[in-house]
Amino acid sequence: MESQVAMAPKEPGIHRQYRGRTIRVAVVDDFPLLTDGLATHLSDDAYSLDVVLTANSWSDLVSHPEFPTEVTVLDLNLNDSISIGTKVQALRAAGSEVVVISRHADPATVARVLSAGALSYVPKSEDTEELVLAITAAARGESHLPGSLADAVTLIGDTPPTPNLGRQEQRALALYSSGLSIREVAGRMTTTEETVKSYVKRARRKYRDVGIDLGSRASLREHGVREGWVDAD
Repeated sequence: MESQVAMAPKEPGIHRQYRGRTIRVAVVDDFPLLTDGLATHLSDDAYSLDVVLTANSWSDLVSHPEFPTEVTVLDLNLNDSISIGTKVQALRAAGSEVVVISRHADPATVARVLSAGALSYVPKSEDTEELVLAITAAARGESHLPGSLADAVTLIGDTPPTPNLGRQEQRALALYSSGLSIREVAGRMTTTEETVKSYVKRARRKYRDVGIDLGSRASLREHGVREGWVDAD
């Protein structure tokens, strides 16, 4: 399957592409120090970017008076048990294109994020210029990936479908994937252990039906990282 993702080289003076046009940007990460730092870098006069919104949680983002923005820079994992696919689809439905950032970037995770509808994926190890390239491309409705993610392009379109989980099934599975015990998950969800076991069992069965085996805690955690439910560490 031929990919439509551009592996564009860095270009000097990329702000010239948007002379006279400012892109409204949101930056979302659960670490305030990171959102503040990114907002400062992206607001440099060298780029025609206006960071009008910074948020440290999904709820802060969608309730902000400036939401939605033209482009949202979104951390893969906000530690809220909401899948990255759900977030990307919600942002696009609201009219915002999505650039996902993360500390890790295995090809399968990148491919899943892009298949969900994000236009770009930038590892946090990249420099500001790479992120600006991704944002300006997203504002044009185009994809951009750093050259370091070339292997991920070959996997786009080959990721398995996401099963249709109920809200409680997804939350239980996400919490369980983080390493919590069934009892701890039940406490978080204010329900019984038997109910949580039922949620997890049904969710695993739905994943198995689409070809994804989450039968072990290791495979479940790996999938949780890929979905943005839990952090890689």
